[in-house]
Amino acid sequence: MPNLMGKGACGLLLLLGLITISGLQPAYGQCSAGDEKKAMENPEQSRTRLYKGESIFTLQLLDAINTATPNENLFFSPYSLYNVLLMMYFGAQNSTEKLLRTGLNLQWSDSKTTVYEAYDTARKSLQGRFTESNAVGFSSADKLFFGRQIPISTCMQQKFADTIEQLDYENQPEEQRTYINRWVENATRGQIKDLLVPGAITRNTKLAIANAAYFKGTWQTKFKAGETKKEIFYISADRQLFVDMMHVEGTFSHAANEKLGCHILELPYSTGAEEDDSQRSDNPNQVSMFVFLPPAEPNALSKLLARLAADTNILHEVVNDGISRKVDVKLPKFNIEKTVEMKPVLERLGMGALFENTANFDSFTDGRDPIGFDEVLQKSKIEVNEEGSVAASATVAFSFRSSRPVDPAMFHCNHPFVFIIYDYGTRSVLFNGVYRQPE
Repeated sequence: MPNLMGKGACGLLLLLGLITISGLQPAYGQCSAGDEKKAMENPEQSRTRLYKGESIFTLQLLDAINTATPNENLFFSPYSLYNVLLMMYFGAQNSTEKLLRTGLNLQWSDSKTTVYEAYDTARKSLQGRFTESNAVGFSSADKLFFGRQIPISTCMQQKFADTIEQLDYENQPEEQRTYINRWVENATRGQIKDLLVPGAITRNTKLAIANAAYFKGTWQTKFKAGETKKEIFYISADRQLFVDMMHVEGTFSHAANEKLGCHILELPYSTGAEEDDSQRSDNPNQVSMFVFLPPAEPNALSKLLARLAADTNILHEVVNDGISRKVDVKLPKFNIEKTVEMKPVLERLGMGALFENTANFDSFTDGRDPIGFDEVLQKSKIEVNEEGSVAASATVAFSFRSSRPVDPAMFHCNHPFVFIIYDYGTRSVLFNGVYRQPE
């Protein structure tokens, strides 16, 4: 965990985003850049465009993180990070606003109000979709933790009334750190604890922007615990280790994607309802893990990630491309917990100016108490076993197509692979991961 002392602080927790802000040079502006009265297009159409932009950002982010940490297992939530950056966008002005508009693929609208309405529509549609009693559960919460002394702009107060909370950073920085940690722990159902280390919040802290996301899922077709056994995992041509390899044979959506040069398997999570694999994309509550298995050859994983990032329509193709067939599946049983420093990753994506002294976030305060970002961290965790998956993340800123053979296809993940957890309801990637070796 990097040192979070100094000009600002940021922390990352399981499915949580947090950014801490400090002072810059004054300027003035409005929350929606003067476009509050612009006519809004159809909310559903805007939401679809927002999801499209997020899916492009997701795959670019995966490639950038892999480039920054090329030899490690990866797990993170692009959904959580995107939401934190979207909150930054609503507080941005001038060139900083334009930078985030480009980086978040928001060029479909020249109105910040329209983007906000799409964000708000998406947020409300997610609420109530999943409950604790559901077989699949996903929740996402945004929070703007302002210092009590900060003059919050009227526009921000109106649009984010249920998201804003004011804390006494100036007199009780350690108590407020503990308070934020408790919020994160509660929002991630206890999965993320002690996100912010002592000293992460100081008297100079002005704002922490957080998104906390939590997911749980039970496989629609569970792996058989009695068939899990030690098998060799081929990390590379000259390095192998044993893993606990799970096994199941069942009917799954399976594809050989020529563009990506890999095989793709969909492992759906149970929705608790009468389930028909052919109708999964029509079920708004369907969430699935997609596993991308490249050939067992040098550089195959890097080539796959680069191809994913280069094709802006590939996710739509992937989730609609497979055919239902018998598949013999082997997948490692694993846990991954990772903290990713997102600042260098965002710099690779051309958004390094967000952390410069010239960055303009005056919409948060109408320029009366200017603020700026120092760091964005994300800590994420996933457990995959025979029953299903539990995942959480915190972001802080501060040729099978035509043939159906009788014998099952073999989909054995005994060498590095990519996986995503995809939500059909929002058409969003909730989590991304790269599994290279047992930890």
